[in-house]
Amino acid sequence: MRVYSRLLATATDVGASRGFRQAPSALLPPIPLYRTILRTHRKRLDVEQRVLGDMYVKAEFRAHKDIDNPVQIIGFLSEWQMYAQTLQGDSWKGDKMDKGKIDKMSDQQIGQLYELMQAIQKQNQDDADAEEVSIVNALDNHKSKPDQ
Repeated sequence: MRVYSRLLATATDVGASRGFRQAPSALLPPIPLYRTILRTHRKRLDVEQRVLGDMYVKAEFRAHKDIDNPVQIIGFLSEWQMYAQTLQGDSWKGDKMDKGKIDKMSDQQIGQLYELMQAIQKQNQDDADAEEVSIVNALDNHKSKPDQ
């Protein structure tokens, strides 16, 4: 077989300067990647975020375990690997999702993203309610104590 060097793909960093994340250089196999994500959750997330994240990761990896299409497998693994790398850094907090990625999502993926957003908002509301209750209880306890 004759190889023409002009036809071979070469690495480029064209999109890197415009805010795109660079793809990981070598993909981890599914099980080590799964373990890396759970380990990163354990080290970098609060308990509530960790529980929600772990459940989501487990569900996604289970849902994709029987995929045979190599393009889908590579896309799945590369996105999760970029997620793990992003989470291991500090720049992810308060970061917004790229509009281009949202435009490429299917209706089902957008629905999953919406459900995730609702779960996070519900958790935040529950946390705020619990904090409000603890403040009210602390104030009530302070008022009921006689001055010493």
